Amino acid sequence: MASTTSSVRVGIVGYGNLGRGVEAAIAKNPDMQLVGIYTRRDPAQLNPLHAGTPVYTMDSLLSHKGQVDVLILCGGSKDDLPKQAPELAAHFNLIDSFDTHARIPEHFANVDKAAQGGQTTALISAGWDPGMFSINRVMGEALLPDGATYTFWGKGLSQGHSDAIRRVEGVAGGVQYTIPVEEAVNKVRSGVRPELSTREKHKRDCYVVLKDGADAEAVRKTIVEMPHYFDEYDTSVNFISAEELARDHAAMPHGGFVIRSGNTSAENKQVIEYRLQLDSNPEFTSSVLVAYARAVHRMAQGGQHGCKTVFDVAPGLLSPKSAAELRAELL
Repeated sequence: MASTTSSVRVGIVGYGNLGRGVEAAIAKNPDMQLVGIYTRRDPAQLNPLHAGTPVYTMDSLLSHKGQVDVLILCGGSKDDLPKQAPELAAHFNLIDSFDTHARIPEHFANVDKAAQGGQTTALISAGWDPGMFSINRVMGEALLPDGATYTFWGKGLSQGHSDAIRRVEGVAGGVQYTIPVEEAVNKVRSGVRPELSTREKHKRDCYVVLKDGADAEAVRKTIVEMPHYFDEYDTSVNFISAEELARDHAAMPHGGFVIRSGNTSAENKQVIEYRLQLDSNPEFTSSVLVAYARAVHRMAQGGQHGCKTVFDVAPGLLSPKSAAELRAELL
């Protein structure tokens, strides 16, 4: 692997929080060049972070084939990525952050078929979970086969759960924070390998602005009993004003940790821990996507076509440094 001699030409598809984060991350990587933002909105309504950044309609994307080395897809996992990734992988190298864990095998198969047909390289489900946490789960299991893996999320603002509470009748606005239960975390760190229920691992704190005339108790009951989101957790619902929501809950912090606890012999316990503490969830996810976009470009140049995941990428491919520089400086 040699140092990059020319810039990797990147296109951003979608320009919400993640798209803006990708634009900021590209600016911190001198070997990456943003050649365009592609949007379903009116391009004239977008205000990129850097004046002069080209903004195009999604309809113009196919006409730019050959002018973009890697597309970074910044849409949502529910509706955007399942459709966009297979369609675009037939024509472009790309990367996405698809994070619906149960549907990853299905998404992989759809994208792989398109990428194999188009002889492109498409990496799915990059970010921090799935992504960096996934790698650490694999490493933990491989290094400590006699053990147990635990993943904790937070303290952080969950965008999916926040969206769920905003859809409750009577709610004008709100956010939800996922918080690891400290007692559970300490047990895992001690190496005793506890069996923990969902309720024992995390709790959920909601901050809700009510619509005028809404029944607070009915809203609280609907939230705490919501299947798949809150019913299996100890959940608090705190009612606040719109001013408090805007003042105190506009940021998007997150993080968490993966812990593998195991034994290498009857006498010796070993604990591996990987932790993230993030001021901005979308900005960090964007930074991961940009590093993996570099790897996607290199893999495509090497003829490694088809769908890939973070498990298929050698760590050295993420770095702008050459193999010789990595051996000398980081090994």
